[in-house]
Amino acid sequence: MTGVPQPAIVLVRPQLGENIGKAARAMLNFGLTDLRLVSPRDGWPNPSAGPAASGADSVLEQARVYDSVAEAVADRAHVYATTVRKRGVTKPVVTPEQAAAAIRAEPGGSALLFGPERSGLETDDVAVARTILTVPINPEFGSLNLAQAVILAAYEWSKGEALEQPPVVAIDPPAPQAELDGMIDQLDTMLEAAGYYFPPDRIPATRRTLRTLLTKPGWNSQEVRTLRGVLSALARPRAR
Repeated sequence: MTGVPQPAIVLVRPQLGENIGKAARAMLNFGLTDLRLVSPRDGWPNPSAGPAASGADSVLEQARVYDSVAEAVADRAHVYATTVRKRGVTKPVVTPEQAAAAIRAEPGGSALLFGPERSGLETDDVAVARTILTVPINPEFGSLNLAQAVILAAYEWSKGEALEQPPVVAIDPPAPQAELDGMIDQLDTMLEAAGYYFPPDRIPATRRTLRTLLTKPGWNSQEVRTLRGVLSALARPRAR
C-alpha cells in the first residue's frame, strides 16, 4: 500500500440502508474502509445495510456519522464533490482517474462527497468542495446509483494500490498429437459405420473439415479422455 491516506467516502444524507450497504461493499472491493455518513435519513445503524454489504461489515462497523458535510470533512485538506452538474458553482472539474492521481500527489488527505440517491448533492454541499468530480457518461442517460458512483471512484483509486489479485489457475497443456489422433480416429470409425460419409467423392474434404474442427479447441488430455468416453458410450447398444 502507498503512504498516501486513503480517501474518505462521505455519503451525504443517504436515504436507504441498502444503498449504504452496497456502497460499503463497493468500497471494500477496492481497499477503501473510511466511510462517513452525513445525516442518514433513517438513522444509523440501519438493519438493512448489513445484508446489502455482502460481508463488508467491517466498513459499516467503523462508519462515522456527522450532522454536516463540514464536520465530516474537517480533517481533510482536499474535498471532491461528485456531481453531474456544476450547479452554478465554478470549480475545477476532474474525472475519477484524474482525481485518483491528484489524491496521491496531495498531502493532507482527501474526501469524496456523494449525494442523496434521489437528488444528488445540493449547491451548499458542492460549495464545501474544492473540486468537482464528474464521470464521463451518456448525456442522454446520466443515471448512476449510489453504489455505482462509489465503485467508479474506488476503482480508479485502487489502480495504484497493491491489492491482491485473483489467483492464477494454470491451464493444462494441449494433449499430445497421438491422443488427439486417437480421438479423431475413433469418431471417424463411428461415422463411417453410421454411413455419415456421403457422397464418396466428398469423403476426403469432409474428413479434413472434421479434423480442423476437432483440432481448433486445443483439447487437454483430460478433455480428450472425456470426449472419447462419450463416443464409446454412444457406440454401445442401448440395453432394452
